[in-house]
Amino acid sequence: MKLYFSPGACSLAVHIALREIGVNFDSVAVDLAKHTTADGADFHAISPRGYVPLLQLDDGSRHTEVASLLQYVADLDPAQALIGATRSARRLAVVEWLTFVSTELHKTFSPWLWHKETADSTRQSVKDKLAARFAELDTLLSKQDYLAGEYSVADAYAFTIVNWANFLALPLTPYPHLKTYLTRVSARPRVQEALRAEGLVK
Repeated sequence: MKLYFSPGACSLAVHIALREIGVNFDSVAVDLAKHTTADGADFHAISPRGYVPLLQLDDGSRHTEVASLLQYVADLDPAQALIGATRSARRLAVVEWLTFVSTELHKTFSPWLWHKETADSTRQSVKDKLAARFAELDTLLSKQDYLAGEYSVADAYAFTIVNWANFLALPLTPYPHLKTYLTRVSARPRVQEALRAEGLVK
């Protein structure tokens, strides 16, 4: 397999999941500003949508969308420890949280807070919505360590997206349990490996 990624982007979640299950994969960095790969290739020729993650399977097929890729990767582990067995209560909970992160966090952050041309009124509306979601997560995480009880691919995704608050100078001080959660996920050995591989920590 080959993962196309950009450091710190949502592709980090898939990168973490691949390392967590211990499969062999190649990785290719993508410059999202220039839409080129590390060797100068036109990324649009590889992925017409022009965004990451893109996962190329051994059969040559290419696939996108974080929540979908995380489910696929989690199922590569015969134990399905990061997602749960088909039709199980755990799997339902993990997929529910994957969907929440995708729609309520990921697509609230992006594209609005990453673009300078976003109107101030829109920017404030987005921040207000994120504050409500962060408060909800903070309450949940005051009672349990991870979103679906035990660590799952939903946590790899949530960690990646909520961590954008640090890049965008959004204060997380009002959410101490959420901050502790980010530290908890970050401390996992495979998460540290992914962060180092993407140049996000030394």
